[in-house]
Amino acid sequence: MTPSFSIESFICVTCGVQHAETQGPPRECPICLDERQYVGLHGQQWTSLAEMRQGPWHNTFHEEEPGLVGIGTEPKFAIGQRALLVRTPDGNILWDCLSFLDDATIEAVRALGGIAGIAISHPHYYAAMVEWSRAFDNAPIYLHESDQQWVRRPDPNIRFWSGATRQIGAGLTLIHTPGHFDGFQVLHWQSGAAGLGALLTGDQPTVAADRRWVSFMYSYPNYLPLSVAEVEQIVLALEPFAFERLYGAWWPSVVYTDAKQAVRRSAARYITRLASASTL
Repeated sequence: MTPSFSIESFICVTCGVQHAETQGPPRECPICLDERQYVGLHGQQWTSLAEMRQGPWHNTFHEEEPGLVGIGTEPKFAIGQRALLVRTPDGNILWDCLSFLDDATIEAVRALGGIAGIAISHPHYYAAMVEWSRAFDNAPIYLHESDQQWVRRPDPNIRFWSGATRQIGAGLTLIHTPGHFDGFQVLHWQSGAAGLGALLTGDQPTVAADRRWVSFMYSYPNYLPLSVAEVEQIVLALEPFAFERLYGAWWPSVVYTDAKQAVRRSAARYITRLASASTL
């Protein structure tokens, strides 16, 4: 007898990315099959938002600084990143995304002013971006067109952009910084850090355990570095922007002061180590 499966937008348990509706779980997750990610020890596993809502998960909120609220899922799910809600008089922007969304989260975010737009650094954090968009009045989702192939749940609310930068609000600029992914983007928040500027990066650059430093990788779980040229390109793309603070993808991954110089000196250190390795 053929088993009966419901039609769901299934979520990959390993990376947390929601896929387009299928009758029963997909056979595989292309994002996890890519060499930048991995399939878990117990093989490909799936869940759904409906199933997660029956479990122990909930979202927590933490003010990072005035105008910036971190949102994270507990207990940890998939990669475990936290999203950031940038609050502005012209509407809030959700930076990066989570797999879990429930009524309590929607109510809490609406109390903070809702979401006028969503922007996501790269495919590992696409999560349930379509669910979040639809829950907040079909907020546009800004992704760089170079990562279009990685979208697992297409939707009319997704706005692909091209080029080096894109304004998505007053003092809010997406910057294309290819490396970890071809379409990787970071968000510059001009009013952050008390007007000195803040950079929201996801995990490129990633904040190191010693938070005076950042680093750059092609694959974090599989320890594959970026090339010298790619790191130089990232630093060059960020050079026109002032930022005192840099927010990574997890709690408490923040470079609180002198973040732009931290990026510069970290890139120089990284490039030096790669050059040393090439002579061995």
